[in-house]
Amino acid sequence: MGIENQALIYSTNNLSGTDQMALDLNSLDQTILNPEIILTLRFYYWSGDWLSIGYHQKEIPIHWEKLLSSGEINIVRRPSGGGAVLHSGGITYALTFKKTYYKYLSYEMVNNWLIRSFRELGLNLQNGNLRKSQIKTNCFGTSLISDLIDQDGFKRIGSAQYRKKGAFLQHGEIQTNPSKDLWFKLFKEEAPPKINLALTNDEIVQHLRNSFLKNKKNIKFKNIAINNKILKNFHYSNS
Repeated sequence: MGIENQALIYSTNNLSGTDQMALDLNSLDQTILNPEIILTLRFYYWSGDWLSIGYHQKEIPIHWEKLLSSGEINIVRRPSGGGAVLHSGGITYALTFKKTYYKYLSYEMVNNWLIRSFRELGLNLQNGNLRKSQIKTNCFGTSLISDLIDQDGFKRIGSAQYRKKGAFLQHGEIQTNPSKDLWFKLFKEEAPPKINLALTNDEIVQHLRNSFLKNKKNIKFKNIAINNKILKNFHYSNS
């Protein structure tokens, strides 16, 4: 990697699901179109309670539609694959990178970063054990080798990718404190318990960001603030 390689690190924000997906796809397009940009990284939250469904999930259960109609949940389709993910009380990360850097930023390398970072905070994570699985209604109902589970067997981080024109968008959800009530209404099962780290989500994000930046001396990092002016330029089709 040469010093001309650039990585964009976006500010953390709290927006609707459609705005978040629009920003993620814009980051991917920037990674594709700009030769100097090798990756972008963004952590974010969701404004309200959202369910994101994977690109290949063509149908949703009737009771989800009822929760949507009653205003208890918002639903957006992700460009990435995998099953449905509840975004309520957790942290989402979005990483884009060029295909030529896959060996540096594959699921394995990203998970190694997350495992190391959370171990420093006092939470031990390890890879799931399934190599392949049919798409489940609940993404967190199965644990693939690309996912991370805690010492009690609860899946804590689920990730999925979308590939376009020689680049990748990788989504990941870190379940820190999911809504127990909403989780049960959606998936008819108990939610993972709250992560007991005595840290806010903002503090966790700051630690993850700092640990990601370590030992990457050949990459020039640029901080990008997301504001309303930037958001006006993007639109996401939720279909």
